[in-house]
Amino acid sequence: MSDVLALTQELMARRSVTPDDAGCMEIIAARLERSDCRCQRLDFGAVKNLWITHGQGAPVTVLLGHTDVVPPGDAQLWASDPFAPDIRNGLLYGRGAADMKGSVAAFVIAMEQFIITHPNHRGTLALLLTSDEEGDAIEGVRRVAEHFRSSGQHIDYCITGEPSSMAVLGDLVRVGRRGTLSGTLTVKGIQGHVAYPEKARNPIHQAMAPLAELAARRWDEGYPEFPPSSFQISNINAGTGANNVIPGALRALFNFRYNPGWRAEQLEREVESVLNAAGLEYQLDWHRGGEPFLTREGPLRSAVRDAIAECCGLVPVENTGGGTSDARFIAPLGAEVIELGPVNASIHKIDEHVSVADLERLPGLFQTILRKLLT
Repeated sequence: MSDVLALTQELMARRSVTPDDAGCMEIIAARLERSDCRCQRLDFGAVKNLWITHGQGAPVTVLLGHTDVVPPGDAQLWASDPFAPDIRNGLLYGRGAADMKGSVAAFVIAMEQFIITHPNHRGTLALLLTSDEEGDAIEGVRRVAEHFRSSGQHIDYCITGEPSSMAVLGDLVRVGRRGTLSGTLTVKGIQGHVAYPEKARNPIHQAMAPLAELAARRWDEGYPEFPPSSFQISNINAGTGANNVIPGALRALFNFRYNPGWRAEQLEREVESVLNAAGLEYQLDWHRGGEPFLTREGPLRSAVRDAIAECCGLVPVENTGGGTSDARFIAPLGAEVIELGPVNASIHKIDEHVSVADLERLPGLFQTILRKLLT
């Protein structure tokens, strides 16, 4: 069994459902300390964060990952125990196989091998891990980035191991992400009997038109290297369960995924102006999940592109699609950031899996990128 396969399985066997690390970082720290790496814990609250470095000075190249996983759901629906890694037909099955214990293991093996080959490499090689990527993402890399900003820790390049590939390893690289902004809207009405609507105020009726206006709006036509911004309502709840009662309140959840043509505060003002124009009595709570970012052409994109050509024989698609990741907290520090990892088709699903062949190629791919940046 290869080193990366063995380590991936060891990590997958740990039931590290967010924000629990379940001992994964102890395993990783113990290994990399044997490679003369320096390990520092940066825990906040119940969230564990690990900062491992080798070398010193610039450029600072960070491998970014997370040890937490999403819950498996009903384990009876899995073909095998989600926390008992199982290989079938060339695929490794289990929660975290693709998202992202495979990439974390590949980072560790790549660091070990790179340090053996280049013990006196230029700059600093670092690994940053958190147990709070799949959850609230408050006490993880977000807080670590705040610590880095206040302590003056600079980052030049960051490779995030999120599963980015579409069909085969290396066919797609994320070079940026849209921003994410969520809103929780409570529209206040007056509860009453449906037979006497003049004595009540129906928040459902009041909210329908402004919500429909927001949903129908085309927010922009896109931005260079970004798709158009989108607004999606994810939940609406109102009523007592009885068909003869006008409810006293309506609650709606919505989310923006937006490109650099907007700032969060601009979108907030646009939504509030629509709600105000409709005459609603409401409360609106915002959560800014992260601003959009883009890594433009430079040393990191060039190194990644060349490494994929060398190791995978591919010319990758480079785009800013998909959801979001912890890379959004590192980019504002001034770092060039990309996301590169295994095929993402099964992430968060029943019977999550990764190709064993792809997994065994990952350390070499990451090591090639490091060689182009640090030697």
